[in-house]
Amino acid sequence: MTDHRAAGSIEARETAERVEPRDTDEPVRTPVTFVLSGPGGVGKGTVVDRLLEVVDDLWLSRSWTTRDPRPGEAPDAYNFVDRETFEAHVAAGGFLEWVEFLDYLQGTPVPDPPPGNDVLLEIDVQGAAQIRRMNPDAVLLFLDTPSVEEQEARLRARGDSDERVAQRLATALVERQAAAELGCTVVINDDVESTVAELAAIIESHRG
Repeated sequence: MTDHRAAGSIEARETAERVEPRDTDEPVRTPVTFVLSGPGGVGKGTVVDRLLEVVDDLWLSRSWTTRDPRPGEAPDAYNFVDRETFEAHVAAGGFLEWVEFLDYLQGTPVPDPPPGNDVLLEIDVQGAAQIRRMNPDAVLLFLDTPSVEEQEARLRARGDSDERVAQRLATALVERQAAAELGCTVVINDDVESTVAELAAIIESHRG
């Protein structure tokens, strides 16, 4: 896996560190950045979709990817683009971070949340480390499965090939270690509703 971070982009760094308040009649509090990471197959997309339904004033920055949508995946799960469009956005400094993962590119665009909204980033744990370096106050969350066996079952259920499952499981070992080193708050996704409730409680606890 080749890591290409947009660390040299001054614009991206400044945006990650703070979001300037908009001109409004009422004061706008500084948004909190929440970063949700986790291995492939843990159910991040499903949890995020439900979280956005139950938590007010939470804005998701949709990641860009050059891979094809998976069977049953919502068309707005990512901003699906071709490689040429992605690379042009990289050249323009439009990503906080991006990575070449397996056989596709994926990245986090510079966020522009509506006034009064906190930011939710759904990215890999390497990207979370980059966000932490740019914004030490970012809240890092790591979603995981109850067991490796459950992760494998979920990967196969979504249609991953044997080769891709093996790659995902191997990568997950590294991701779990990295999450521990970053001090991420770990949430086990054994039931969507209870997982969302736990994440919502964590988010509320970090809001001023």
